Amino acid sequence: MSCGNPFGETIYSYSRAQAIEDGVLVDLSQADSIRQHWKYPFACTSAVWAIIEGALQQPGQDVSGICHDISTMAKLAIRSATDPELVRFSVIITGRTHALKLHIGPGDTAAPVLTLMLPYED
Repeated sequence: MSCGNPFGETIYSYSRAQAIEDGVLVDLSQADSIRQHWKYPFACTSAVWAIIEGALQQPGQDVSGICHDISTMAKLAIRSATDPELVRFSVIITGRTHALKLHIGPGDTAAPVLTLMLPYED
């Protein structure tokens, strides 16, 4: 009996780096407001990015301000979360309430990463 992988050979894997390169995830780690709130890499799904891009069409909106609002509401939700790895919260962006969830877990390596997504996304 072999002591190798009990699940067998990996058929297919899709890395976070590939997802960012493909546009499935959008890396927000370099946004000033994200760097001020989070010490780990931070990305959102393309669906969340579409909400942010839509908000940017409104006067007075910018990525930094929207990311600050999202980060503030996420941190408030983390404080009372029963599962610190997956936090559900709502945020108002340009007068509309959006339900979001933030997953905190390992990325392509064991290092933690944050992924912001809509409630129905994985």
